Amino acid sequence: MMEARELREMTTEELYAKLEESYQRLMTYRFQLSIKQLQDHNLVRRTKRDIARIKTILRERELAQMAKEEKAE
Repeated sequence: MMEARELREMTTEELYAKLEESYQRLMTYRFQLSIKQLQDHNLVRRTKRDIARIKTILRERELAQMAKEEKAE
């Protein structure tokens, strides 16, 4: 589980890579869950929260960039 502080220190490109990795991991966990191989069911929940956390930080950066561009005009 990634903390928001750790994620904020990453570059935008690293965050997109981490997001893709998290989606792949979630897909794997869901598959394992469906065939009853996943021992820790909380992994699905934690991964979904990591994805939400990453998306939130990316959106914050997007909004900050938009505000910066509006201010420059």
